[in-house]
Amino acid sequence: MSYPSWQPWQQGQGQGGFPQPWPGQAVPSVPPSLLASHADRERAVDVLRAGYAEGRLGQPEFDDRVTRAYAARTLGELALLVADLPQGPAARTDVVPQTFLPAPRPKTNEKAVGALICGLLCLPTAGLTGIPAVVLGHAARAEIRRRGEGGDGLALTGLVLGWLATAGWALVLVLLLTAALVTE
Repeated sequence: MSYPSWQPWQQGQGQGGFPQPWPGQAVPSVPPSLLASHADRERAVDVLRAGYAEGRLGQPEFDDRVTRAYAARTLGELALLVADLPQGPAARTDVVPQTFLPAPRPKTNEKAVGALICGLLCLPTAGLTGIPAVVLGHAARAEIRRRGEGGDGLALTGLVLGWLATAGWALVLVLLLTAALVTE
């Protein structure tokens, strides 16, 4: 196996303190001359710990690689230590079947949210948003039934508040009209 002369492992463990590649290991794609930070070393050790926990490394090899990771000066040296390991825990193959997972929550209908907001704004706006709350509430409930969306409670609350505001204004108008007729 031959590597270009600029690779740090070409110089040997004794020359420059660079580690030799592991047997069967691919050349890392990281520029080897960049200096490694403490965070880079910790990431490499985390990958080594995951490999050890999965049984990919034995105890002596794990200890040796961790020692070499903390002594590494460049990213190339760290890349050599983890190149034959997956970059994190292996994916689980014992996946839970879809039938045993909880059902996904349906999307909330936007008109239902609008109906609730208009219904709640009936009091501060003196009932001005009552009719929009009723219209949005009815439209939202129809869409919820047709599309299987969520938010029926929001639409119903907006609808009730809208009808109460509209009925309140109707009652006020009837009382004013009655008072005007009685006083004549």
